[in-house]
Amino acid sequence: MVKISYDLHIHTCLSPCGDDMMTPNNIVGMCHVKDLDVIAITDHNSCKNCGAVMEAAKKYDLKVIPGMELTTKEEVHVLCLFEKLVHAMAFDEYVYSKLNKVHNKPLLFGQQQIRNAADRIVKEEKYLLINSTDISFSELPQLMKEYHGLMIPAHIDKKSYSLISNLGFIPEDSVFSCTEIANRANWNALKKKYPYLKECHMVSDSDAHYLYDIHERKYFLEVEEESIHGVLEVLGRKIRQPVKKTIFRSFKGKRKQI
Repeated sequence: MVKISYDLHIHTCLSPCGDDMMTPNNIVGMCHVKDLDVIAITDHNSCKNCGAVMEAAKKYDLKVIPGMELTTKEEVHVLCLFEKLVHAMAFDEYVYSKLNKVHNKPLLFGQQQIRNAADRIVKEEKYLLINSTDISFSELPQLMKEYHGLMIPAHIDKKSYSLISNLGFIPEDSVFSCTEIANRANWNALKKKYPYLKECHMVSDSDAHYLYDIHERKYFLEVEEESIHGVLEVLGRKIRQPVKKTIFRSFKGKRKQI
């Protein structure tokens, strides 16, 4: 097994709430300085800056997972990560068709800049990306199968835009195997209250909107291979719970279960 440092929730200048300095080269440069091994680019409801960041990262020993932070119709935030950019962009196209179309007001919400690998602005997204989509949380498992992605409910311990805060429970038909938590001190209490989480991996990410938000080299994953595939393979498997063994002892020729 290989131990790698990660930050799987980073916004670029495409997210209206993301700082304009969150350009492809600035992001990968900061991640290199902080000695991260793998990151994920997760703009609100869009993957359109993923390719530029992946290209910019080639000059460093940094792996970039293409993804997005999807907002469901219930306004639950979910990280959707992909092994291949082509699958991420196909999902991007589908999500865009389901986005509630409201024109962005840059002075109010912020600019939404699509940049190339040289950091030049090639386009500005006209529709506000922080709106909800017409995609329900229950639809996501099937969509992830179709688009070869991995879903991770985002910051589930936050009081807004999270699975628990917005739905109030974890749906019985849930199949996700990893979840993100904002404050690691909340993890044990959440597992006790929601037993489903005992089988889930937990990741802690920066949810960076500014360069200084990006995590230092402090959180790690153990993977079989240091690659995007290796990361998604581990997080895509539920944690096996230890099997409880029934122990018998003999008492005067009789077996008693303890």
